[in-house]
Amino acid sequence: MSRRLETTRNVVIVLLLALAVVVLPGGGNAATAVVTALSLAFLAAIGSFVAGLYRRSQFTLSALPDSRRALLYSAVGAIALMIAGADELLETGTGALVWIGVLILSVLAIVVVVREAETYPT
Repeated sequence: MSRRLETTRNVVIVLLLALAVVVLPGGGNAATAVVTALSLAFLAAIGSFVAGLYRRSQFTLSALPDSRRALLYSAVGAIALMIAGADELLETGTGALVWIGVLILSVLAIVVVVREAETYPT
Protein backbone atom coordinates (compact mmCIF):
# COMPACT_ATOMS: atom_id res chain seq x y z
CA MET A 1 0.00 0.00 0.00
CA SER A 2 1.40 3.37 -0.94
CA ARG A 3 2.20 5.97 1.69
CA ARG A 4 -0.32 8.41 0.25
CA LEU A 5 -3.12 5.82 0.34
CA GLU A 6 -2.28 4.91 3.94
CA THR A 7 -2.39 8.55 4.99
CA THR A 8 -5.72 9.08 3.23
CA ARG A 9 -7.17 5.99 4.89
CA ASN A 10 -6.03 7.12 8.33
CA VAL A 11 -7.47 10.61 7.82
CA VAL A 12 -10.82 9.11 6.74
CA ILE A 13 -10.89 6.89 9.85
CA VAL A 14 -10.23 9.87 12.12
CA LEU A 15 -12.89 11.93 10.34
CA LEU A 16 -15.45 9.14 10.71
CA LEU A 17 -14.70 8.87 14.43
CA ALA A 18 -14.99 12.64 14.81
CA LEU A 19 -18.29 12.58 12.92
CA ALA A 20 -19.58 9.88 15.26
CA VAL A 21 -18.65 12.02 18.27
CA VAL A 22 -20.50 15.01 16.82
CA VAL A 23 -23.61 13.17 15.58
CA LEU A 24 -24.21 10.66 18.37
CA PRO A 25 -26.05 11.97 21.42
CA GLY A 26 -23.77 12.16 24.43
CA GLY A 27 -24.37 9.33 26.86
CA GLY A 28 -27.17 7.75 24.86
CA ASN A 29 -27.61 4.14 23.84
CA ALA A 30 -26.13 4.83 20.39
CA ALA A 31 -22.92 6.21 21.90
CA THR A 32 -22.67 3.21 24.23
CA ALA A 33 -23.16 0.85 21.29
CA VAL A 34 -20.43 2.58 19.27
CA VAL A 35 -17.97 2.48 22.17
CA THR A 36 -18.76 -1.19 22.74
CA ALA A 37 -18.29 -1.98 19.04
CA LEU A 38 -14.94 -0.16 18.98
CA SER A 39 -13.83 -1.99 22.13
CA LEU A 40 -14.76 -5.36 20.62
CA ALA A 41 -12.96 -4.51 17.38
CA PHE A 42 -9.87 -3.54 19.37
CA LEU A 43 -9.97 -6.78 21.36
CA ALA A 44 -10.46 -8.76 18.14
CA ALA A 45 -7.40 -7.07 16.64
CA ILE A 46 -5.36 -7.96 19.73
CA GLY A 47 -6.61 -11.55 19.54
CA SER A 48 -5.69 -11.76 15.87
CA PHE A 49 -2.21 -10.43 16.62
CA VAL A 50 -1.69 -12.96 19.42
CA ALA A 51 -2.95 -15.82 17.24
CA GLY A 52 -0.50 -14.88 14.48
CA LEU A 53 2.32 -14.58 17.01
CA TYR A 54 1.44 -18.02 18.36
CA ARG A 55 1.49 -19.55 14.86
CA ARG A 56 4.89 -18.03 14.09
CA SER A 57 6.38 -19.17 17.41
CA GLN A 58 5.07 -22.73 17.70
CA PHE A 59 8.53 -24.31 17.46
CA THR A 60 9.95 -22.04 20.14
CA LEU A 61 6.98 -22.68 22.40
CA SER A 62 7.25 -26.42 22.03
CA ALA A 63 10.98 -26.24 22.83
CA LEU A 64 10.34 -24.49 26.15
CA PRO A 65 10.47 -26.57 29.33
CA ASP A 66 7.03 -27.42 30.70
CA SER A 67 7.47 -25.12 33.69
CA ARG A 68 8.29 -22.11 31.51
CA ARG A 69 5.46 -22.87 29.10
CA ALA A 70 3.05 -23.08 32.04
CA LEU A 71 4.35 -19.76 33.38
CA LEU A 72 3.88 -18.13 29.97
CA TYR A 73 0.34 -19.44 29.48
CA SER A 74 -0.59 -18.53 33.07
CA ALA A 75 0.65 -14.97 32.56
CA VAL A 76 -1.31 -14.59 29.32
CA GLY A 77 -4.40 -16.03 31.03
CA ALA A 78 -4.00 -13.63 33.96
CA ILE A 79 -3.84 -10.68 31.55
CA ALA A 80 -7.00 -11.91 29.84
CA LEU A 81 -8.75 -12.18 33.21
CA MET A 82 -7.63 -8.68 34.18
CA ILE A 83 -9.05 -7.30 30.93
CA ALA A 84 -12.32 -9.15 31.49
CA GLY A 85 -12.64 -8.04 35.11
CA ALA A 86 -11.35 -4.49 34.71
CA ASP A 87 -14.73 -2.84 35.35
CA GLU A 88 -15.25 -4.54 38.68
CA LEU A 89 -11.65 -4.37 39.89
CA LEU A 90 -11.11 -0.72 39.04
CA GLU A 91 -14.13 0.40 41.10
CA THR A 92 -12.16 0.31 44.36
CA GLY A 93 -8.67 1.38 45.31
CA THR A 94 -7.66 -2.08 46.47
CA GLY A 95 -9.04 -3.65 43.31
CA ALA A 96 -7.09 -1.18 41.20
CA LEU A 97 -3.88 -2.05 43.05
CA VAL A 98 -4.53 -5.77 42.56
CA TRP A 99 -5.31 -5.16 38.86
CA ILE A 100 -2.07 -3.21 38.32
CA GLY A 101 -0.03 -5.70 40.36
CA VAL A 102 -1.29 -8.73 38.45
CA LEU A 103 -0.65 -6.99 35.12
CA ILE A 104 2.90 -6.03 36.14
CA LEU A 105 3.69 -9.54 37.40
CA SER A 106 2.24 -11.10 34.25
CA VAL A 107 4.26 -8.86 31.95
CA LEU A 108 7.41 -9.57 33.95
CA ALA A 109 6.76 -13.32 33.70
CA ILE A 110 6.35 -13.03 29.93
CA VAL A 111 9.57 -11.02 29.65
CA VAL A 112 11.49 -13.61 31.69
CA VAL A 113 10.24 -16.49 29.54
CA VAL A 114 10.97 -14.65 26.28
CA ARG A 115 14.50 -13.71 27.41
CA GLU A 116 15.24 -17.28 28.44
CA ALA A 117 13.88 -18.57 25.12
CA GLU A 118 16.10 -16.18 23.17
CA THR A 119 19.35 -16.99 24.99
CA TYR A 120 21.43 -19.97 24.03
CA PRO A 121 22.89 -22.19 26.74
CA THR A 122 26.66 -22.05 26.84
